Amino acid sequence: MNDLSIKPSLSSRIQVVRSSSGLEAWLIEDYTVPLIAMEIAMHGGSSQDPEDLPGTASFLAGLLDEGAGPYDSAAFHDRLDDYAIELGFSASRDLITGHLRTLSKHRNEAFDMLRLALNEARLDEEPVERVRAQMLASLRHEVNDPDTKANRTWFEKAFEGHAYARAVKGTFESIPKITRKDLLSFRDRIFSRETLKIAVVGAIDATTLAKELDQIFANFPAKSKLSNITVAQPKLIGTRTIVDLDIPQSSIRYGAPGLQQSDPDFVTASVINHILGGGVFSSRLFREVREKRGLAYSVFSQLAPLDHGPLHMGGTSTKNERVAESLAIIEAEIKSLAIDGPNDEELDIAKKYLIGSWPLRFDTSTKLANQLVHMQVENLGLDYMERRNGLVAAVNRENATRVAKRLYGTGEIFTVIVGRPVGV
Repeated sequence: MNDLSIKPSLSSRIQVVRSSSGLEAWLIEDYTVPLIAMEIAMHGGSSQDPEDLPGTASFLAGLLDEGAGPYDSAAFHDRLDDYAIELGFSASRDLITGHLRTLSKHRNEAFDMLRLALNEARLDEEPVERVRAQMLASLRHEVNDPDTKANRTWFEKAFEGHAYARAVKGTFESIPKITRKDLLSFRDRIFSRETLKIAVVGAIDATTLAKELDQIFANFPAKSKLSNITVAQPKLIGTRTIVDLDIPQSSIRYGAPGLQQSDPDFVTASVINHILGGGVFSSRLFREVREKRGLAYSVFSQLAPLDHGPLHMGGTSTKNERVAESLAIIEAEIKSLAIDGPNDEELDIAKKYLIGSWPLRFDTSTKLANQLVHMQVENLGLDYMERRNGLVAAVNRENATRVAKRLYGTGEIFTVIVGRPVGV
């Protein structure tokens, strides 16, 4: 929505704003354009769904901007449109998040709409049933989507008996059973000042923001009522699960334990992941799977530092008759890094890319606000934006080899294949 002029030291421009009621936000003032971006996050995503009602967090997130206070759904959206306000919410496994974008001249109206959505969502019957129908339609669409099926099956099997096994978007059985009472109960348990993280970037000063924070969030309960979730190790490592689907190309998803972002080795692990499959054109998996053999159009790996079960994951899609070959290459490259670590050339390429691309995460106020919230959620510190590239630059081959061994262990993974693979 807007561009932000990057200054030499963003960290030095972060103001920790505290309101009279004790609320805290990270603010970067920027008057380059008359816009304000706000991001919020609270612990308690789908992992906090009732065991028999997966999808509750996603359902609630989809309804918060569907009418609040004196405005029904139509009037609420008309008001957002009238003032060119962008407002939305979403749920992941660990978080409920929200975003707000507004012209600074419409700040009062925008913040009031956010206040209403968070504190006075109406959850009227018409939008509840409409959003329910949309969620069920989405589930029907995903039934035969191999990528979605592979990812969902991976979590169901790897975290069986754990909160992460629950479907983030719910199931055909759970969505029809979720009531307005269930949604309100979830909101009452999760929404609180205790875990609330707020970041604001744009044309607003600290004094004004502090007053707005009290208006929007002061009525939140002081404490949340989060269910205790144990940290779990994914199961079935070293095995494969096949989900039959009559398609010519199989979808593959794999994973194994990873590292938390707070772990001192996480930045080094990010470099290792880039070398394996995080680099679009320079990674081992891209080179071996796509360039040399033409087995797949895309192949990837990633780190997923989930709160209650961090992972390293990846996947690809390939012809049924070439699944075995693709898996053999993926497993071989993971084991090679685990045993020998990266070589000097690929380490240098990865570090240069990760350092050079870092500023692109802050080139708009929207991206910057998102990063500021992420830094708070992960407790990375106010100076992380400046420290991060130094941490990447300091990664050497000895350290990378040690962390690769720690990250990938024996190289074994749990793999889900959706399709009709040959020879697996």
